[in-house]
Amino acid sequence: MPELVPLPGSVRRAVSNVQPAGNLDPDAPVSATLMLRRRAEVPSELINGPQTLSAEELAARYGADPADVELVRSTLQGLGLTVSDVHAGQRRLTVSGTVEAMSAAFGTTLTLASTEHPDGSGLVTHRYRSGGLSVPAQLDGVVTAVLGLDDRPAARPQFRPADAVGPSVTPAPLTAVQVATAYQFPAATDGSGQTIAIVELGGGYRESDLQQYFSALGLAVPPVSSVGVDGGSNSPGDDADMEVLLDIEVVGAVAPAATQKVYFAPNSDAGFVDAISQAVHDTPTPVAVSISWGQSEDAWSAQSRAAMDSAMADAAVLGVTITVASGDNGSTDGASDGAQHCDFPASSPHALACGGTRLEITSAGGIYAETVWNDTTAGSQGGGAGGGGYRDVFGVPAWQASVVGPAGASGGPAATAAAADPERRHPNPPGGPAPTSSRGRGVPDVAGNADPVTGYKIVANGQSTAVGGTSAVAPLWAGLIARLAQQSGQRFGLLQPLIYAGLAAGTPAPGFNDVTSGNNGAYQAAAGWDPCTGLGSPNAATLLAVLTAGTTTASA
Repeated sequence: MPELVPLPGSVRRAVSNVQPAGNLDPDAPVSATLMLRRRAEVPSELINGPQTLSAEELAARYGADPADVELVRSTLQGLGLTVSDVHAGQRRLTVSGTVEAMSAAFGTTLTLASTEHPDGSGLVTHRYRSGGLSVPAQLDGVVTAVLGLDDRPAARPQFRPADAVGPSVTPAPLTAVQVATAYQFPAATDGSGQTIAIVELGGGYRESDLQQYFSALGLAVPPVSSVGVDGGSNSPGDDADMEVLLDIEVVGAVAPAATQKVYFAPNSDAGFVDAISQAVHDTPTPVAVSISWGQSEDAWSAQSRAAMDSAMADAAVLGVTITVASGDNGSTDGASDGAQHCDFPASSPHALACGGTRLEITSAGGIYAETVWNDTTAGSQGGGAGGGGYRDVFGVPAWQASVVGPAGASGGPAATAAAADPERRHPNPPGGPAPTSSRGRGVPDVAGNADPVTGYKIVANGQSTAVGGTSAVAPLWAGLIARLAQQSGQRFGLLQPLIYAGLAAGTPAPGFNDVTSGNNGAYQAAAGWDPCTGLGSPNAATLLAVLTAGTTTASA
């Protein structure tokens, strides 16, 4: 037995309704993703832009040290494990071995168990562990995360079909083109020359659905390709197809000339992190990555959150904007503990968190009315509400402090619970935004049409249907960023330092339609930033001026 030391942040709590499903064959193969420390910490001024690095520069300055990679390889090979798929620039590698050997090397016990899927669809059987992990003493401080030993589903898709709101809805759902017109996306742009990455943790798409959808809009089918990660693939045939097609079709409708690359990965913490890392570091570097999957912050281990957040920090340095759905279950994020929760990874300070509105348009295509999406109240036409609130983990980023303010009653029970539970409060990653209060960062940053009542007409499995949810807002914003990048000739990376600059609490933000009516449960919309719709929906006609004022993206 090797000498082991605890791996910080690796604790996974026992699931309350876990059902044992048998023992694993000790000789069965298991793989995991290991994350390694950076050779140097990334300065916050580089993450916050406007300078960017190439992938090669990022790897050379802030990737894994080759000596660390060799130490990990030699140590684990000495324990009978195999190291493969080494990506030093991304600080990740794959380690594999038998159940027995992997359990011994990382100080855990793996079993089979059945637990409830995060999307509420029923029980799923998977490898299971609880408690913390350890690493060989030689690797203490070198290995920062061991992901995928427990391969329970990590996230749920954030879409909501219109059929969930009943057979008769008023007003009628919109097309993505109508939504883009209402938000004044720049008319002379189509996303040409830009690549948008989309992360999916299940499902797939059929070319016939894309042909039917884009033909109805009078558009050519955009260039779309699939990329398999960790054995994932474009595999249509389950409920997640709705998510995949919503993402592709919204991006293709609002940025029809942009190239789309769809990364399919297993729904586990390892698969999620690996998909984001691969997409961000791919060639060509995408202008945006759209993510419509997530789960309440407290459902993740600290090492999983930190690993994913670190991958998204890489994106900021490379000039990639990560757009993430903030959730469809209001201020509780669907939790039943009586507290308010944010959805992760939307709540990462390196993600542009995308909240939900109900958008009604005029006959001329402009905005008639826009309110917070919340269909959970008595007399509403369905269920669901835009996610938002204050984070359980990390502090308030410096760029958001002027609008979120100090800790207070509106921080809610989640802040109190996080303070009492160190496993739920992970410090800001080195190089990340400095914390300015104990409340936690506010979510979302921005918003867009998400109510299934006014949601998006799509085609899935040969059928025309309507879908809402903040799942639609992440690809909407990714498409907008591609068009703004095309128009300006520059990429934006982390948008928040630009869009929050100079704002005071209660002050509407330039470049946004301020949404001041409605609530998402515990929080009420108000003038300026609020934890329902953030700064508001895009007014793209003026947003570009905000993003480009006094900035010139260049290599550092």
